[in-house]
Amino acid sequence: MRRRYKLLGGMASLAFALDQTSKWWILGALPDHRTVTVIPGFFDLISIRNRGAAFGFLNRSDIEWQFWLFLAATIVAAWAILALACNAHYKPTFFTGLGLILGGALGNLADRLRFRAVVDFLDFYIGGLHWPAFNVADTAICIGAFLACLPLWSKGPEETEKGVGIEP
Repeated sequence: MRRRYKLLGGMASLAFALDQTSKWWILGALPDHRTVTVIPGFFDLISIRNRGAAFGFLNRSDIEWQFWLFLAATIVAAWAILALACNAHYKPTFFTGLGLILGGALGNLADRLRFRAVVDFLDFYIGGLHWPAFNVADTAICIGAFLACLPLWSKGPEETEKGVGIEP
């Protein structure tokens, strides 16, 4: 198997496993909507379910169609990642990023299929300013997006002439 698929699959598996393990732990350790302060004034663990997307977008219990929207979005994203993996020049940072994005997306997809919502539990805040609660999958997606973009930002002049890194 080619290096690109080993790296992509390995990082996706790692992100998925860490995400699902952390959610399994939080669901067993904390009842829904319970909070445990870890660092006072800065970080809590909380067990909540988010039916929406990032930052609670469409997190409403009175609508059902958002489940299908986010299911379709995850399938399209996974397809796009696999298409990129097939056609992109091999750059370890890029494929590490794609793997993290894929693993995070699949981790949240597993929650949606199982609970029709995503388990979020990391709650950072300063005083009354709260960042929306998130999980390991969300973290993997954000780190993966950053890593996938790095090769695009750090191209040398010879790579710029060849295009954006996609093979013809």
